[in-house]
Amino acid sequence: MSKPKVLVTRAWPREVEAELQKHYDVTLNATDVPMSVTQLQDALRQYDAVCPTVSDKINAEVLGAQPLRAKILGNFGVGFNHIDLEAAKARGLTVTNTPEVLTDCTADLAMTLLLMAARRAGEGERHVRTRAWTGWRPTHMISTRVTGKTLGLIGMGRIARAAAQRAHHGFSMKIIYFDPFPPPPEAIKDLNATQCASIEDVLTRADFVSLHCPGGKENYHLINAERLKVMKPGAILINTARGDVVDEKALIAALKKGTITAAGLDVYEGEPKVNEEYLTMENVVLLPHLGSATRETRVAMGMRVFENLQLFFAGKPVRDKVV
Repeated sequence: MSKPKVLVTRAWPREVEAELQKHYDVTLNATDVPMSVTQLQDALRQYDAVCPTVSDKINAEVLGAQPLRAKILGNFGVGFNHIDLEAAKARGLTVTNTPEVLTDCTADLAMTLLLMAARRAGEGERHVRTRAWTGWRPTHMISTRVTGKTLGLIGMGRIARAAAQRAHHGFSMKIIYFDPFPPPPEAIKDLNATQCASIEDVLTRADFVSLHCPGGKENYHLINAERLKVMKPGAILINTARGDVVDEKALIAALKKGTITAAGLDVYEGEPKVNEEYLTMENVVLLPHLGSATRETRVAMGMRVFENLQLFFAGKPVRDKVV
């Protein structure tokens, strides 16, 4: 019996690619160049499984490929707002993702951004590298204290709870949150966290606001001009979720006007494009979508895709089914 044909859209960790090659007829992307709409459509026509990443736009146009051979989209990533789930479901495709394995590293990065933005670390490093530093002085590059402040979380899933654990136990921060589907009390019992009635309630009370909600239509521009206005003037916004959750024009305006003090961003609207105005602003920390970018996590994500493929082609229920 021939092996299922599998296409991997971008370069994955070598350990994962090697494991896939043992079990499937695999086509890899050795050049790691993003695939075009036409190439993605051809993949759906020619392969039994297509394994995209968050940088592949699997929209209705792509999913309209005829005839359709693919049966499963094994997504490398926990987020799936880059996939038109309704169109995928209509075509009879199974879609899987990679939850759980990237929780800790993404929470680590949220805290990295929080600390960098609070203590002006990016600005400070540039100050040293450009030889602008003239020595220590009492009023130089004054920043914001982190310990004991209030962290507000929009969304209280795995990553948010992991970030809260670091903030509360590591920096004695008070934790408040809003989530329309809150976790059970036992999941947050050691955080002394306070559930808020609305997003606005979090925004008005928090010194730091960290976003941990899905992207897509439901949360598009969840953080907009109106909501930025209710934040504290000294507040700092952290986004490791999805770029489209924040109205970038509104955020840039708020940062320029001093409506809020700073932001730490790992994700952007229209990635990999980054708004040019961000590049000249000292009160924004910019990272290139590094939330899960550790060797251990990226391998684990790839192996989670492999596990889902194994189950699917064995005729068993997949572990991480989205649709």
